[in-house]
Amino acid sequence: MKKLRHAIIGCGRISKNHIEAIYNNRDEFDLVALCDIVEERMEDRKNICLEADPKRDIKLYKSYEEMIEKEDLDTVSISTESGYHGKIAIKCLEKGLNVLIEKPMALDLDEIDEINKLAAEKNLVVEICHQNRFNAPIKKLKRAVDDKRFGKMTNVTARILWNRNQNYYNLAPWRGTRALDGGTLMNQCIHNIDLLQWMVGSPVKSVKAELDTFLRDIEMEDFGAIIIRFENGVIGIVEGSACVYPKNLEETLSVFGETGTVVIGGLAVNKIETWDFADSKYYDNIETKENIENVYGNGHTPLYKDFYSAIVEGKEPLISGVEGKKAVEIILKAYEESGIYDK
Repeated sequence: MKKLRHAIIGCGRISKNHIEAIYNNRDEFDLVALCDIVEERMEDRKNICLEADPKRDIKLYKSYEEMIEKEDLDTVSISTESGYHGKIAIKCLEKGLNVLIEKPMALDLDEIDEINKLAAEKNLVVEICHQNRFNAPIKKLKRAVDDKRFGKMTNVTARILWNRNQNYYNLAPWRGTRALDGGTLMNQCIHNIDLLQWMVGSPVKSVKAELDTFLRDIEMEDFGAIIIRFENGVIGIVEGSACVYPKNLEETLSVFGETGTVVIGGLAVNKIETWDFADSKYYDNIETKENIENVYGNGHTPLYKDFYSAIVEGKEPLISGVEGKKAVEIILKAYEESGIYDK
């Protein structure tokens, strides 16, 4: 089995999940380098790596350009501020590296198209971190969708009713900015928007949106509502808030159809709340309970496994760059339709 030499670009909050996932896939990946402009963050993450593998010499770089020039790498993961994802991914692909990109894939559709073009031309793998697709209840729901158990699907609803207070935004000056983050829809809601469109499985026909900045001192929205009409007739509804008092209230994905109703909730869309169908299948009673400690869930480990399989076996990754574009495109259309860019 070929081990892939891997590096992480961006040692912020989510990078812990990447490190854990890499060491959970230690037969597939060899983590050799970390990169961040803040040295203290790199040192902290290096200490986590050393706990898992005390003999490993992890190289540290403040410049990702220097790192990809000096290190003999096969793969990188990008977990910097969102606004830098596109530029970094393009540089890494030009260097011949397979790339795993944290959500959102990029904030600019031209960058996304360039990423996908380079990946196709160079026969490289791009995968996007929509790790909730690997949640057991979500996989079970997708199976029911693919088995056409809903009959005529009517609507799919995503509700992300969370609290992100002003201190959350003050901790990192890029949060809530147009250039590097986007608002609640792009940061907090994009995973669920990805799941929504994945379940519908149809191109988007139209997007309507109402967004506003009610309570937080940020450039973008702290509340957003989207109505999506898909070409197959299904209506998607997104309700996303960072303003819920005093803490996160719910994160749910609901699918409704002629012969089925499913609601998945929990801390990270990891718990089946409702599972009703006119028919029955053997997998209806298969247990899908997962122990989830935070809103990131446990999906990064199978995500890395899928990334590895796509590279080594030449198969299509579950969340390719083409797939990763879809949720971003919906959100950018909502921003355009709402007029928030005219603020």
